[in-house]
Amino acid sequence: MPFASAADGTQLHFTDWGEPDARPVLLVHGFGSGQAMWNGQIPGLVEAGLRCVTFDRRGHGRSDVPGRGYDLDTLAGDIAAVARQLNLVDVVLVGHSLGGAEAIRYLAAHADGRVAGLVLSAPSAPVLRRGPGNPDGINPDVFRQARQAMRDDAGAAIQSMGTEDFLGPGHAVSALQSDATRRQLVDLPLPVLLATFDTNAAADLRADLAGIEVPTLVIQGDADKNNPLELTGRRAAELIPGAALVILDGAGHGLYRSEAARYTAEIVNFARTVPAMLVGQGFAYPSA
Repeated sequence: MPFASAADGTQLHFTDWGEPDARPVLLVHGFGSGQAMWNGQIPGLVEAGLRCVTFDRRGHGRSDVPGRGYDLDTLAGDIAAVARQLNLVDVVLVGHSLGGAEAIRYLAAHADGRVAGLVLSAPSAPVLRRGPGNPDGINPDVFRQARQAMRDDAGAAIQSMGTEDFLGPGHAVSALQSDATRRQLVDLPLPVLLATFDTNAAADLRADLAGIEVPTLVIQGDADKNNPLELTGRRAAELIPGAALVILDGAGHGLYRSEAARYTAEIVNFARTVPAMLVGQGFAYPSA
């Protein structure tokens, strides 16, 4: 069965595409979604000769829904469980939004030598919330209000999210695709939605980022309203030794969908470049 067992016994559903001896790309989805988030990337990655592994975060999709374990350390441990179950090595690890925060913590907490390269996609890092040492962060009241709105009526809160705000100005997808994205959020058990929202809002990865030694690509749109570029992706790239930053003009938080072809090409290009990179020495990343 395509399940990996987490440290606490939670069963994590995964999908494994491509040839087993190809370089693996392990994709960690964003807040409120599931592994189906990567539907626009999987065909292109596999056609490029890569192996794609996706999984549903605990509480999401076809994974178990435990009543605990939605903190960042446990979620990072779940990545380790999937990698261990499939004995993945020489991995390119891709994390979007909250998935990026999980990927960063995984590298900091699990020195298992499996990851050759890291892609942070519109990451929830270094730290979103305003506080000591982060005066330009998002006002904590914004998070409190958003959380309360979801708690009161998750459907109304999710429905109020504009498609253009998510994708970026002038970008659109089919109504069915947009509905499917919202449906993933509203179908989550409310305690899971709130717990992962809290984890995303509270994450502080400044210390973790400075210790990353694998080649890293940060990719983000400059119209991202969820995780503003100047607060997240640009700062994350500055904190990681030798990291490359690719900015997609006009793209929002959902750049994996609105800019699917370019986004996928950047991951493919990075995965092909990683073998020649020297850990901790920086690298010249040729943009796709």
